[in-house]
Amino acid sequence: MTVENINVEKAIQRVNDLIAQEKNLSPALKASLEVLLLLVTILTNRLGLNSKNSSKPPSSDRNRKKELKEPGERKPGGQHGHIGTTLKPVSDPDQVKEIKVDRKTLPQGNYRTVGYESRQVIDLDISTVVTEWRAEILEDQNGKRYVAPFPKDVTRPVQYGIGVKVNAVYMSQYQLIPYNRIEDYFLDQMGIPISGGTINNFNKDTFDRLEFFESWVKEHLALSPLVHTDETGINVGGVRRWLHNVSNDGFTCFYPHAKRGCEAMDEIGILPKLQGIICHDHWKPYFRYGVLHALCNAHHLRELERVVEQDKQRWAGQMILLLKEINKVTNDAGGCLETAESEHYRKRYRELLREAEQECPPPDETEKLKKGKTARSKARNLLERLRDFENETLRFMDDKNVPFSNNQAENDLRMTKVQQKISGCFRSMDGAKIFCRIRSYLTTCRKQGVTATEALRLLFQGKWPDFMNVKEQSAE
Repeated sequence: MTVENINVEKAIQRVNDLIAQEKNLSPALKASLEVLLLLVTILTNRLGLNSKNSSKPPSSDRNRKKELKEPGERKPGGQHGHIGTTLKPVSDPDQVKEIKVDRKTLPQGNYRTVGYESRQVIDLDISTVVTEWRAEILEDQNGKRYVAPFPKDVTRPVQYGIGVKVNAVYMSQYQLIPYNRIEDYFLDQMGIPISGGTINNFNKDTFDRLEFFESWVKEHLALSPLVHTDETGINVGGVRRWLHNVSNDGFTCFYPHAKRGCEAMDEIGILPKLQGIICHDHWKPYFRYGVLHALCNAHHLRELERVVEQDKQRWAGQMILLLKEINKVTNDAGGCLETAESEHYRKRYRELLREAEQECPPPDETEKLKKGKTARSKARNLLERLRDFENETLRFMDDKNVPFSNNQAENDLRMTKVQQKISGCFRSMDGAKIFCRIRSYLTTCRKQGVTATEALRLLFQGKWPDFMNVKEQSAE
């Protein structure tokens, strides 16, 4: 690695050679120098970590430069078979404006109208609609009055309607717009005064209405043949907390918790009931749940890249090529390999790991002074993981339902990280729970083909989307 035009690895090696040649150094001084060189090596290795060889996000890369992609064979624009979004004329326009021919500009003669040529302009007209409900009052001969009942959702002299609530929650929880900017939008665009406290009340109301949905989605995830799991750190009132995610291609559940491990997973209640496969990044508590496991090979590729760059071990580069090759042939085969081909790649996988033992041997156990497992390098830990968890690493080539990576969970979590970048933190755990439950609902609806706006409108109308297939339980 090079720092300020200095090759750190060569410099450290040169110092090690000089120390080895120096015969007059005391054991204490020699040991001290070796410790200092070790610390320098560790720190420089950390400087060499980036989003391509570790789990660090791309935003943390120093002096990050956008890589220019080589021009492909495809031409710019929509490709063959792509469903376009070209505007289409509507059959019942809201307004029709006729343009008459100025006959003064025409040659003399007799003309008759034979039709017209039409063009449509689709525009947006933001307007406020105020509905006044007037309940009739009847009075009998004795002066007793009878008032017609108002609709059950009309409870105040003046109140906000469903459209205002849907837009406020949509902008706050889906588009992640701060409260003060939502206030400005309503006042500038529609002339409706709305406060941050009111927006917060809308979010709380949405959270309460989604109590049944949270139980429903947890039940469906627990019955799924495959789920993806991941967790990420969040800031709640200045304190480190954890946001957990369990999802697949049809459902999503987010949940915040003070803990990262099993205590949180047990409280969420999905994984303890799961009988299917869990896809994850080798976080040890996940192995307590489910029947089978699948490890994220995107993580493996990044860790192997670090071994290539920092430890200069060739086996890691060969393993990167092998995993990518297996992934390609598996995709080409429709997501699952035949038994013979699968065994062929397993044999190559094992042979490569056996060769890696020569380049990355285990630590010397003969001089072990402490109880427990002797400390291993990152490269050795990765090698042993790939060796001991072969089935979990290669399950994607034998099971059509298992993907190559855990990208589903990471993609679902991505917008929660965007929320943290915008707001900095959640003010309270209650706020984090509101965000997670609403986001779970909107993300699940999007996966099921229901837009966020339609999903919220149904919710405030006391209905559930059709994919939930729920008739008895109202969203009230």
